[in-house]
Amino acid sequence: MSGNILTLLVAIPAVAALLLAFVPRENTGLFRIGAAVGTVATFLVSIVVMADFAVGTAEVQMIESKAWIPEWGITYVLGLDGISVLLVLLTTFIFPLVVLASWEHTDRTKGFFIALLVLESALIGVFMALDLVLFYLFFEIMLIPMYALIGVWGGANRRYASVKFFLYTLVGGLLMLVGILYLSFQAGGSFAYADVLAVDLTRGEQIWLFWAFFLAFAIKLPLFPLHTWLPDAHTEAPTVGSVVLAAVMLKIGGYGFLRFNLPLFPEATDLYVGPILAAGVIGVLYGALVALVQSDIKKLVAYSSVAHLGFVAIGIFALQPTAASGSVVQMVNHGITTGALFLLIGFMYERTHSREIAAYSGLMKATPIFGGLFLVSTMSSIALPGLNGFVGEFPILMGTYQTVPWAAIAAAFGVIFAALYLLWAYQRMFHGPIGGHAETMTDLNTREIAVMAPLVVLMLAIGLYPKPLYDIVNPSVEAVIQQVDADLAAVDAAATEAETALEGEDQ
Repeated sequence: MSGNILTLLVAIPAVAALLLAFVPRENTGLFRIGAAVGTVATFLVSIVVMADFAVGTAEVQMIESKAWIPEWGITYVLGLDGISVLLVLLTTFIFPLVVLASWEHTDRTKGFFIALLVLESALIGVFMALDLVLFYLFFEIMLIPMYALIGVWGGANRRYASVKFFLYTLVGGLLMLVGILYLSFQAGGSFAYADVLAVDLTRGEQIWLFWAFFLAFAIKLPLFPLHTWLPDAHTEAPTVGSVVLAAVMLKIGGYGFLRFNLPLFPEATDLYVGPILAAGVIGVLYGALVALVQSDIKKLVAYSSVAHLGFVAIGIFALQPTAASGSVVQMVNHGITTGALFLLIGFMYERTHSREIAAYSGLMKATPIFGGLFLVSTMSSIALPGLNGFVGEFPILMGTYQTVPWAAIAAAFGVIFAALYLLWAYQRMFHGPIGGHAETMTDLNTREIAVMAPLVVLMLAIGLYPKPLYDIVNPSVEAVIQQVDADLAAVDAAATEAETALEGEDQ
């Protein structure tokens, strides 16, 4: 395999966007074709990467390293492990579907598809970057196209939602940048992840660095109470913006916790596990209860994301391998399921221009294909056994119970509430006599079914046989948790030795 295949993954959508920038805006068909070719080619390359990825090891693989700005200690380093490879594959899988779902988009087509391609390139880069400056650049670059998608092609309150999204994420990123610069100074001027990982930090240094990174990723996840930008962004974003945001971008938060917070700052992680788990549990319950009272189906699904991603935070900070692996798999599952729900809501909105739950009745009779696909996606979201949501949430709860029983018990109520708000909304919209907008709504067409089919297949395939995903994820996650445990054991041993020496001096 080529030594630059990871670079190729980042470059294909970026080059496609650059080429489309020179196409006259009147050639709208070329923008669709160019975006489709760019995203499909990227997905095919990611399949090659996945086929060459060695399962069963925690080692970072396919490392590409080149001197970039050596006088500043900045290196161009890309690599993949069991955590990042699944998120890269999820990203490259989602974007061709997003392009196909947007095939009939006619509003400023050129900028729209270029923004999607730039966003894909930046997101792939975030999950593969192994230099902290390179990671930060990808982390910030992706804000621009997402800001444009919400602010230019969003709903009535798009300016408010886009500015709120941008400011929240920008502030978090700037805090992280301060932490990155400090770590580089401690690593002798290097920004390489391996060099930073080897730095010996005092407990005090770990605490404030932990929060510099944690806030950036907690905003991105988002974790309660830093979630308030998300419902606005989801509600006002165009359909594809909501899909990419839910399916991929939010996963950077969970990825960042596992890649940076836990391995770099183990003492601080152990110190703040309690409050973070409490925030995760509150997020699960709060998101579910607020979703229960929504009248807008899109906003309901947006708040459900707050609840589902609370599970991810709980699984990671339970510091237990089963729970943490479940969190990574749940990030993939959430991307598939919530992405599917947002797509279906978008297809509905394109036909009726309404997302009000009360404006629909009897959709299952009026649009059986749409109703059936929405039902499968709903059941996946409430973690029905046999579908993908279950094989993520159940290991999280099972693993968390082993280390923090109260968090698992409290979070389990979120599963019950999810069934309440989703099934109640489904019952009101899809059952009963045909009424409201359902009277004139047409069923999904061939293109829309083609968009949904791969997502539904994955819901079933992962739900029935999740072992391949866990085989990929487990070694890398276990290595992180074991390293945290080893670091904490070393600190305890040093403290015990110091106490013993002090007692000896007193005697």
